[in-house]
Amino acid sequence: MLTSRQLCGIFPAIPTLVDTDDRIDATAVYTLFSWLKRGGIDGVLPVGGTGEYGALARAERIRMARLSVEAMAGTGPVIAGVLDTGYHDALQAVGEFAAEGVDAALVLTPYYTNPTQAGIRDYFLRLADASPIPVLIYEIPYRTRIAVEPRILHELSRHPNIIGMKACNLDMYHFLQVVAGVSDDFTVLSGEDSLFPLHMAAGAKGGILVTASLLPRAWRGIFDAAAAGRTAEALSLHRELIPMMNLAFAETNPGPMKSVIDLIGVSAPRMLAPLVDAAPALSKAFRAEVSRFLIRTEASL
Repeated sequence: MLTSRQLCGIFPAIPTLVDTDDRIDATAVYTLFSWLKRGGIDGVLPVGGTGEYGALARAERIRMARLSVEAMAGTGPVIAGVLDTGYHDALQAVGEFAAEGVDAALVLTPYYTNPTQAGIRDYFLRLADASPIPVLIYEIPYRTRIAVEPRILHELSRHPNIIGMKACNLDMYHFLQVVAGVSDDFTVLSGEDSLFPLHMAAGAKGGILVTASLLPRAWRGIFDAAAAGRTAEALSLHRELIPMMNLAFAETNPGPMKSVIDLIGVSAPRMLAPLVDAAPALSKAFRAEVSRFLIRTEASL
C-alpha cells in the first residue's frame, strides 16, 4: 500500500494520447513512458485534468490506467485522477482504477454543487473510508471555485487513508497555513509548475507537474536543487522556464502540450472535444521554446 513517504519527487501529469477514433494510442503511451522514465521521474499521474478526464469515455479512462500501470512496471507510483462531481461516481471510478492496479487516487473537490466546508469534509471522509486505495485531495479553486480551508485540510490529513494532496491554490499564504498544520503522515505536493520552487521551500515534497511530461530532466534538476536546500539555484533554474510555461498555459492545457509532443518522439496530437488544437502561432512559439530546452537538458535521453 502506498504511503505518504513515497510521495516525493517529480510526478508528470500526462496527456492522454488518442488516435482519430478518440481511443487511446497504446504505442504512443509506451513511447511517452519510456521518455519519462529515462528522464528520472518518480511516479506519474494519468487521466487527470491534463489527461482530459471529462472528455474520455469511461472505458478509455480505465484502459489508460491499465496501460500506465503496465508501462511503469513497478518503477514508481501510478496515481489516477478522479474528476467526478459527486460521491457515487467518484467512488466507482476509484474502484475501477484500483482494480487495474493503480496505487492511489487523486480526487478533485466536488465542484458545481458548491458545497460548504462541512460538505467537503464529509465527502472526503466518506470516500476515504470506502476507498480500497489511498486518496489524495486535489484542490484547484481557479478551475472549480471550491477552496478548502486549511483547518479542514488539517483534519482530513489525519485520516489514515488520506495520504496527501495536490495543491493548486495560488494563494501562498493559504499554502503556508496548510503545510503548518497537516499530519506528519500527509504529503503536500505542488500542483503548480509556476510556483514549484516556492512550494518546495515552504514544505512541499515534490510536484505533480504538467510540463514535466515534455521536460522531465529540467524539472528533475529543479527538484534536486530545492530538495537539497539550494533554493537560490532552484529559483534560477525555474526562472529560465518561465517563457516556456507562459506558452504552455496560454491556452487550455493540454492543447499547447499536445501540439509539440512530437518533439519527444510521440505522434498523437489529437485533442478531445470540447477542447481544440492550439492556435498555430502559439504552437510555433511553444515549439521553439521547448526545442531550446530539449537541446540543452534532454538531448542525452
